[in-house]
Amino acid sequence: MANWKRSLADAFWAWDRALGGQRPPTRIQKWVARHPIGAGLCAAVPFTLFCLALSREAEPDDPLFAVFAGLAMGVVFGLTAVSERLRQRRLKRLGVWDGT
Repeated sequence: MANWKRSLADAFWAWDRALGGQRPPTRIQKWVARHPIGAGLCAAVPFTLFCLALSREAEPDDPLFAVFAGLAMGVVFGLTAVSERLRQRRLKRLGVWDGT
């Protein structure tokens, strides 16, 4: 079981390096890594409002879809922020970036 998890982690970091993951983070990436819940909310709230605006025209009786769509978008952005935090920890550990 441990070998399977290790190989999955190695594959993820190899993919990250291929996409340029060894570069120091930008200011926005630093903020997102420090505030993953805030990043999720910044994506979820406007998306929910947008879906609510669209649902008023098409299906005015079902705002629940908009709430679930916004929640899903927030979770995706939040998990992306957590992966950015892990990437930044790895850069510090490898000595590529000093954390400033």
